[in-house]
Amino acid sequence: MKTVILCDNSYHAKTVFTKKVLSRLMTVSDLDGVCYTKKELYSDAERFKDTEVIFSTWGMPYLSEEEIDLLLPALKCVFYAAGSVQGFARPFLNRGVRVFSAWAANAVPVAEYATAQIILAGKDFYCQSRLGSVGRWQDARERRGSQIGNYHKRVGLIGCGMIGSMVAKRLKAFDVEVLAYDPFLSAKRANELGVSTVTLSELFSCCEVVSNHLANNESTKRLLGYERFMSMPPYSVFINTGRGAQVDEEGLCRALKERPDLSAVLDVTEPEPPVEGHPFYKLENCFLTPHIAGSLGNELARMSEYMALEYESFVSGGVCRYEITLEMLKTMA
Repeated sequence: MKTVILCDNSYHAKTVFTKKVLSRLMTVSDLDGVCYTKKELYSDAERFKDTEVIFSTWGMPYLSEEEIDLLLPALKCVFYAAGSVQGFARPFLNRGVRVFSAWAANAVPVAEYATAQIILAGKDFYCQSRLGSVGRWQDARERRGSQIGNYHKRVGLIGCGMIGSMVAKRLKAFDVEVLAYDPFLSAKRANELGVSTVTLSELFSCCEVVSNHLANNESTKRLLGYERFMSMPPYSVFINTGRGAQVDEEGLCRALKERPDLSAVLDVTEPEPPVEGHPFYKLENCFLTPHIAGSLGNELARMSEYMALEYESFVSGGVCRYEITLEMLKTMA
């Protein structure tokens, strides 16, 4: 089968598809290791008309159904070495092209990061470190009490898809009580993960640490607002590694101003980064990181390795684990 790398971002293609992975793929396919762009599909259509397999990552160009029929009439599969496929997958699926994604690989570092932040939040790390770093030891001590510590701490997970489920499994290693809000989570799956399902209102009002892992779609935009944050118990922490669009950021800022005991740890915002002069930069109880939870550095290779394995299973007639369907797009990030 003719196989190519298609990506409009050569930097991402180079960093995700490491030399080791390329060598592996070139051994099991006719891949030439060159990254091609959408522009090249148009400029040399005859060269790509018999392409059956595409590998890609961040920078995968959007192709309409008409463009797929015109430029890639023989295409059978897309192996996407990154997470969300929402930006490009639907036209391919509509044309009967199978799409595979390394969303599970990209979920691993996010779950690791979120779990670490949850445990730190349980120790009041964010406020304690801020106060301690400027010598406000007495203020830090005054915050201490029964609220500091992870023993039987209530942790709320918003969303138990791939990432939320990984976080829930990791939290089993700690003496915390995990509550979850996810309309699509079955009782059987909740029992497997060791979580108790609650409403979104109950989750915010009961949990001292809340971590967002919702899928990003129209129904979740600005779902988390002022009233939710104001209902949180004293000294609570909200962690967002999902998407900034799911938070009513004006409402969150207002809550953080009115409730200085609360903290927000935001790895994502809307937009990214926040505009110059945004209140997030001025609030002492708001802690920003520049979208570092997802795959970075040496973690990038994991995504292409997952897709190399998936491709090998596909060509050998084995079990494929990471195929995306149109139905899945309704609830996936």
